[in-house]
Amino acid sequence: MASVRLSDVCVSFPIYDSRSRSLKRRAMSVVTGGRVRSDPRGRISTDASHRVSIHALDHVDLEVEHGTRLGLIGLNGAGKSTLLHVIAGIYVPEHGKVAVEGKVASLFGGSLGIDPELTGRENLELRGLYLGFSKAEIRARLDEIIEFTELGQFIDMPLRAYSAGMRARLDFAISTSIEAEVLLLDEGLGGGDASFIEKANRRLESLAARAGIVIVASHSDMLLRKTCTRGALMEAGRIIAIGELEEVFERYRASIAA
Repeated sequence: MASVRLSDVCVSFPIYDSRSRSLKRRAMSVVTGGRVRSDPRGRISTDASHRVSIHALDHVDLEVEHGTRLGLIGLNGAGKSTLLHVIAGIYVPEHGKVAVEGKVASLFGGSLGIDPELTGRENLELRGLYLGFSKAEIRARLDEIIEFTELGQFIDMPLRAYSAGMRARLDFAISTSIEAEVLLLDEGLGGGDASFIEKANRRLESLAARAGIVIVASHSDMLLRKTCTRGALMEAGRIIAIGELEEVFERYRASIAA
C-alpha cells in the first residue's frame, strides 16, 4: 500500500555571493508571496559571511495514506513545490525523516534528466533511466511515448531547438508512462494546443485513478477540486491546516483577506 510520511522535515537553500541588502529583500518577497515586508518566522537568515539562506520548509509533519487525493494550497513561496520535491526524493532535507512507500511519478515541468544537446528521442531514453526504467523497458515503451508527444520529425532534433511547449510534451509523455503508486503534480499542464491538453488531461486522469496517492500543488481551484478531496494549507514553510478540501479553501480565503 502506498504511503507518504514526513517527520520534522526542514529544508533550506543558501544563496551564495549575496552581500547586498537588495538580494535579501528579493528573497523576502519570494517567501512571503510578495504580500508583506516582514520576515515570517525568521525564514531569511544571514551568517557572518553575509550569505543569505531561505528556510523553505520549517519542521513539517505530514502523513498521507493510500487512497488520499491531497491538494497543497498557499501563496507563492509557501513551500508547496519544495514539499513535492522532498517527497519525490529530489531534495534531501537537512533535518527530519521522509518515508515513501510506492513508485513515484512526478510532473514538475523541470529539466531533471534532460540534456539540451541531445535529441528528443535520446532525452526520452535518458529521462526514462532517471525515472527508474531499465533500457529494455524504455525500448518497449518508446514508440508509444513518441506517438503521444505528436512531435513528428522534431523527435530526432536537438532539444535546444524545441519551444517550451514542445519540451513540456516530451517531459509529460515520459513521466506519465510510469505506473505510479504516488503521483505528484506541480501546477497544471502547459504542453501545447487545446487538443493536446485535452488528450494529456485524459491520460493524467487515468494515471491518477490508478495511483494509490495523488498530491497536487496548484493555484487553480478548478484543478484542485477536480483532482483532490483533501487539502493542506501551507504558509511560511509550514502546514498550518489539513482537512476536507472546501474547509481548507475557506481558511485560505480568510487568511489572504485578513
